[in-house]
Order: sequence, then structure tokens, then C-alpha cells
Amino acid sequence: MLRNYIKTAWRNLLKNKFYSIINIAGLTAGLAIGILILLWVQDELSFDSFHKKAADIYRVEIFGGTGASRQIWSEEVAPIGPLAKQQLPAVKEQVRLTFNYFYSQYKYNDKVFAGQNVFFADPSFFTMFDFPVVEGNVSHPFTDDNSVVITKKTAKKYFGDDNPIGKVIVADNRANFTVSGVINDFPANSNFNMDMIMPMSYHIKKMLTDNVDLNSDFSNFSYETYFLLKPGTSLITLKTQLFNIHISHKKDDTDVEYLLLPLAKQHLYNADGSNKGIETVRIFIVIAVLILVIACINYVNLSTARSMLRSKEISMRKIVGAAKIQLFMQFIVETALLFLIATLFAMGLIYFLVPVFNQLSGKQLVLDFANYHMWWVILLAITGTLAASSIYPAMLLSSFEPLKALKGKISAGIGDVAFRKILVVIQFTFSVVLIIGTMVITSQLNFIRSKQLGYDKSHVFAFWMRDMSKQYDAVKAELLKQPGVVAVTRSNANIVRIGGLSGDNEWDGKGAHQTFIVHPMNIDKDFMPFFKMKLVQGAGFTGAVSDTAHYILNEAAIKEIGIKNPIGKWFRMWKIKGTIIGVVKDFHFASMKEKIGPAVFYYNPARMESMYIKTDGRNAPKAISAAHDQFKQYNGQYPFDYAFLDDVFNKLYMGEQREGTLFNYFAGIAIFISCLGLLGLAAFTAQVRTREIGVRKVLGASIGRIIGLLAQDFIKLVLIAIVIAVPLAWYAMNKWLQAFAYRIDISVWIFVLAGLMAIVVAFVTISFQSVKAALANPVKSLRSE
Repeated sequence: MLRNYIKTAWRNLLKNKFYSIINIAGLTAGLAIGILILLWVQDELSFDSFHKKAADIYRVEIFGGTGASRQIWSEEVAPIGPLAKQQLPAVKEQVRLTFNYFYSQYKYNDKVFAGQNVFFADPSFFTMFDFPVVEGNVSHPFTDDNSVVITKKTAKKYFGDDNPIGKVIVADNRANFTVSGVINDFPANSNFNMDMIMPMSYHIKKMLTDNVDLNSDFSNFSYETYFLLKPGTSLITLKTQLFNIHISHKKDDTDVEYLLLPLAKQHLYNADGSNKGIETVRIFIVIAVLILVIACINYVNLSTARSMLRSKEISMRKIVGAAKIQLFMQFIVETALLFLIATLFAMGLIYFLVPVFNQLSGKQLVLDFANYHMWWVILLAITGTLAASSIYPAMLLSSFEPLKALKGKISAGIGDVAFRKILVVIQFTFSVVLIIGTMVITSQLNFIRSKQLGYDKSHVFAFWMRDMSKQYDAVKAELLKQPGVVAVTRSNANIVRIGGLSGDNEWDGKGAHQTFIVHPMNIDKDFMPFFKMKLVQGAGFTGAVSDTAHYILNEAAIKEIGIKNPIGKWFRMWKIKGTIIGVVKDFHFASMKEKIGPAVFYYNPARMESMYIKTDGRNAPKAISAAHDQFKQYNGQYPFDYAFLDDVFNKLYMGEQREGTLFNYFAGIAIFISCLGLLGLAAFTAQVRTREIGVRKVLGASIGRIIGLLAQDFIKLVLIAIVIAVPLAWYAMNKWLQAFAYRIDISVWIFVLAGLMAIVVAFVTISFQSVKAALANPVKSLRSE
């Protein structure tokens, strides 16, 4: 029986090649893109879920500050981890991580590397997390304070095929570290990514040389901290206990609130449960479902529309004894065969699209057929789509009443086209929503690129000076003589994103328990003129020795602390109490998802390591070459790494740019699949109205009139879809825009343009069949009918 079902299904596919191709093409595109998106979603949801103890591992974060400066810090003070483990039974283990800022260049023999991702960590890192140790001792990964654990990739880069254990890596020609272990490379679906891991004990001793005792320092928030908790631990109680430990060592931090974020959630959520990426995941899930639904609708529409052409076949089967269940299974097998072909094409298409998709999305997806997670995603997409596409048409087709069908009277359920019209409206509603989403994302990104930042970053590149910083004045004088160099300045951070935070400050009129979280930046005297920043009050730095006790605050900082007439008022940051000499106009120094925060500028020439060079644009290569020569004169062993600020700025919105690009493709695929279905329906409509078209042509109807007659019903459906899509898209994209502190207002023209695009594409699609039908010889069509 099954063999007969398959044979009959295959004959029907070959008999109706045009409609079979449309169905297979639509399902292939829908399955391929839907599965790719779901694989992306599965990858996002899998971050750090592979650790055996993941359910009991939490990242410690802090909600600190008062007023507008209150925010979540992902890094804590160094003592809180060890103290929690000592005093709280619920904390079984703790791990601290901090970036190694002490050294920037590492070498082995004549191999020199810079830009390495090197962290200090407690030894418990290797037992709390499941990053396999290839060589070395998991329980005792560090043999002493000057040992280091490296990844397999780092070992290959430094030592080739030699055994790395016992080899010595030299840091900045000042410190030696002996390799004591090798771990597997960190997987792409992990929030951890390091080249080398050094012992936290070395970091603690190094800080002691600067008179900082990390065992009692509750002012330096620079340490990622993770807890392994006993199952069933009350997080509310633990947070209170952590606060009590903190306040017992620093009584002024009454505003501090400890938060605990599950390890498996840290990739997509903030510690307070707010969005960090989960909204994008949800949007992509919806898009995957929409594209699969659009593909399903194509098949359902064409199958039910063409049902009347098979009415006599089905009736004869019933008359000769075919049971309803047999007919039902026949149509299910037809659908399954079609799906099998589409699935094979889809899997082949996915194989070729994965590299392109990875490039667009920034992922490292691999079509690994041994990965059962991938098979779950694929099977879910295929079975869900197959069930949605096959059951309804099979039920309808197997429900014909034989006598009525043989007399040409099809039952109302199948003859009624209302259901198919609803499906077309749903298809184009989804497509128009995606088009509008694409336009809104593009407009927001254009707004970000064109918005005045409050400083001029055009034609400016920056690099880390290293040893050259000691000869800054001489280097600057030499660079200013070179062609293409317009100006030179320096600071301790990148103006595009000032990453540092500090709450160690006081000011004239500070209120009780008021905490002020600022972004500090050390700048040279000509830094603000270099970037064309505007002072709204007071004056800038002059380079005098007295400037080391002077501060310039931005408008947001003045507003936050509430100082009136700030010029001349005292302000303390860290251990230096000085005077406010200026107020600079607010400028954007972070992503536009964030409001402009408080910033404080100070002057300390000995601690400025970043050089900025402004070029005239035309001679930028000469300016870069001159900077390279000066850099190599003082840093011969280091590679010269520079970046234009425009590129650094664009990287802040890399995620949004990728979303916008993917939305463009998703919207295009949705429109393509919808138009395939529309093409099939238009061809079917022209086929069943052949006699009517012939009569109208004989009576003098023009080709344009016939095209309009065939197109008008479909265009009406597209118009209805646009009316439904506009409020849905407005709501969805307004919610997306809420993530930006500075955003566009969605303009009416976006909805109008999206609607026109949908109408034009639909009309062009319909016209292919309409023109063909209109140009047909009416004599032949009437004779055949």
C-alpha cells in the first residue's frame, strides 16, 4: 500500500511540474533559512550550559551608586569572594578573574606577541568550570606564582609541536612565567575567552608593591567573581549576607546592593533580569517561525486551490471503494514526499550558506551531524512545518462528496476561497512587518552615524605608545613636521568609549550617603581643542604643574552632584583633592544605548599612554608611516597597532549592524517565498478563468483591462495585509528602539514606502501570469473549454 502511495505521489509531482517546483522552492527556502536562524538561537541559548555545575554557579554583580549614576557593575572588590567562602556555608567555592594590565608583550625566544588576552585567576577556576586540562594538574594548575596555564592555540603559536610544559614565556622583558598547564581552546559558545591564565597570587603580590592590599581593599571594583553555591541556597539571604560583609569593611557604601546572576543567563541577561541580548533571540525565534509559516501557507494555499481540479479523481476513488483514511494517507504521503525533496535541497543549501551566515552574524556555527542538539532543531523545524502543511489539505481533499464533485458542484468548504485569502493576507502581513523592521533598523543606524557626538573624530587614529610615552614631547614635535599630520595629543583612554569607573570621590556640598559613579579620563592640555570639544564654563588645562590638582567635569556630572556655580569649588578623586576649573559640554563617550554619564577629566602627564594623531585625510598613509617609524624607534620589539576612531565607533554598533543586515535578507526571503505562492495562485486563477478571459477578449477587453481584472483581487489582499502590518510593526520596532537612549521617531514615510514596495513586488509577480493569460489566443481558449 505504501509503495502505491509513493508511486502515485511521484506521478502527481511530475504531472504538475510548475506547481511542484513552486512548492519545493518555497519549502526549501523556508526550511533552510528557518533552520539556520534556529541554529543561531540554539547557539545563543547554549552559552556556558556545558559546565556540569552550571546550575549552581552564579556571577556576583553590584548595583551601586545613587541618582542618575546608579548602575550595575559586573566587577567586584577583590576580598568579597574569599570572605564569602570563609564566612558563608552556602558558598562552596569562589573564583576571581581580572585582566592582566601589567604586561602587554610576551615572547619565547625570537617569537614576540602583543595583544594577548591574559587574565589572572584563582586556581579554583579549573575545578569550578569544565574547560578540559590537556596537560598539567587540575587540582594544582599553578606550580608557583610565576607559572602560567595556556590554551592549545597559544601553545601552538609559541612552541609549535614542542611540549610546552616547563617552557618560559617572558613578559615585557621584565618577568618570566613557566608554563605549568595547557587547556583546550575556549569554545565559541562561552563567555570566557583567554589566551593565558596566570595565578591571582602573583597579581596580589604585584599590587602590594603599589601599596594596595587586595585582601582588604573595598574601593577597587575590578574583579569578576563567581560562586559555586550549595543546591537550594536562598539567593535573597545570600545577597543580604554579602552586603553585611561589605558594609562591615566599608561603612560608607550603604547604597551597594549585591546581585547574583546564574552562569547560564549571563550571556543574554543583566543581573537585574533586564535585556542584554534575549530580546534579539526572541525576535529571531519569531522571524524563524514566520518564515516557516509563510512557506507552509504557500503549500496549503496551492494544495487547497487546486483541489477542485482533482475532485473527479478523488470522487472516482471513493466510488470504487477507497476509504477516507486511505485518501487521507495518500495526500499525507504526497506532502511527505514533497517535503523530503525540499528537505534534501534545504540541507544542501544550509551546507553552502553556513559560511555566509557566519560572516553576516559573527557566529562560528558548524553543520556537525554528530551534534544531537542540531538534529533536535532540524527535526523540530521539519516536523512542525510538515504537520502544519499537510494535515489541513489532506482532510479537505479526502472530504469530497463524490456525486456533487462528479456533477461539478464542489462542497462549500473547499469551494470557498475565503480561507486562502486569509492565508495570503497573513503571508504579506509578516513580509511587510519584516520590511518595516529593516527600514527602522537602517534609519536608527544612519541616525547614530550622523548624530553630532560633541567631538570631532574624523581622520583621527590612535595607538598605545608603550615606551614611546617617555619621549612624548620630542615625538610630537617630530610628527608635526610630517606631511599629513595636523595635530597630536594624548590621554589614558579611548574617547569613543571611556571604560573606567570610579566611585572614590568627594565634592563641595556632598550629601550624606550620596555616591557618585564617574568615568575618569586623564587628558593632555590640548586634548579638548584637538577634538573641538566645547567648554561651557571656566577654562581648560594649560599644562602647568598646578593642573595636577585641577578637574574638568562634564554637564552630566555637574547636574548629578548638584553644584551651583561649580568653578572654584573643591573636588576630590582618589587621593587628590583639587579644584573644578571647567565644565565641558556633554559628549557621547559610550554607546547611544546609554545616556551620557558623568565624566571627570584630570591632568597627570606621567600616566598618559594613548596617542591620537589627526590627519588631513588625503595624506593619512604618510601620517601612519611617520607614526610607525617613531613607534619603532622606541618600541622595536612591539608590533605597531593603530585604529581609526571611526572604526572603533562603528564596532560599538556591530551587533545592530549585523541585525540590520540579517533583517534585510530575512525580509527578502519572506517576500520571495510569499511571491512564489502568489505566482502559483495567479497561475491557477488564470487557468480556471480561461473561458472568462477568452469571452472578455472577444467582446473587446484590452490587455491592460484583463491584467487589472486578474490582479485587483490580489492587490486588495496585499492592501489589507499592509493595514494589519503597520500597527504590529510600529509596536515591535518601538519596543526595539527602547534599548537606545538616543533614537529616531518612526516616520510615516517608512510605512508608506514599505507598503508601496509590497504592492509593487506583488503586482510584478502577478503580472507574469496575467500578461501570459491576457496575450493568449481567445479562440484556442474557448475551443479547449
